[in-house]
Amino acid sequence: MIKNIDHIVLTVSNVERTKYFYCELLEMTYEEFGEGRRALKFGTSKINLHLAGHEFEPKAHLAKPGTADLCFIIEGELEEMQARLVAAGIAILEGPVARTGAKGSITSIYVRDPDLNLIELSVYDGQG
Repeated sequence: MIKNIDHIVLTVSNVERTKYFYCELLEMTYEEFGEGRRALKFGTSKINLHLAGHEFEPKAHLAKPGTADLCFIIEGELEEMQARLVAAGIAILEGPVARTGAKGSITSIYVRDPDLNLIELSVYDGQG
């Protein structure tokens, strides 16, 4: 049986731009490990980064920047996250809007990361 997601892989066009978006704006932690590997850590999970054209094997069949659609549950207030992103020049594509998460109803905003992946940032309703 599957217990949880340990990590996912994002193929990116520019590691530094990706690092800025996820670490400075979303407060993930950057880590280098192994031989030239990179990751973004948060909670008990991580996102391994593969530079486009220099992916590690084995890789997804179509490993390309901008092909992901990810939802993250944030700590704190969604309004604070929205204000932080807008102040950094990140456009809010949609939201706040009601959605359904893995454990119930959520409120979400949608943005794009530097590779144009769709990023949904959410809070569970009634949990702040």
